[in-house]
Amino acid sequence: MNVFDYKPLEQDYRIWLVLNPATWLIPMFAALLVIALAVHVYAFSLPGNAWTPAAPVAVEAPAQ
Repeated sequence: MNVFDYKPLEQDYRIWLVLNPATWLIPMFAALLVIALAVHVYAFSLPGNAWTPAAPVAVEAPAQ
């Protein structure tokens, strides 16, 4: 695969020359955890989800 003289299979290792996993792996996982928790807190705060019960539906009595 050759896209504009960029060979990803031969050059993708270079990111790890900048982002050393021994230093940055745990902070990356921590950032991922914070993002995931924020998304879940937002999703569960929407009406009708786990944190708040769904609004009751008004049902009219049948006419007699």
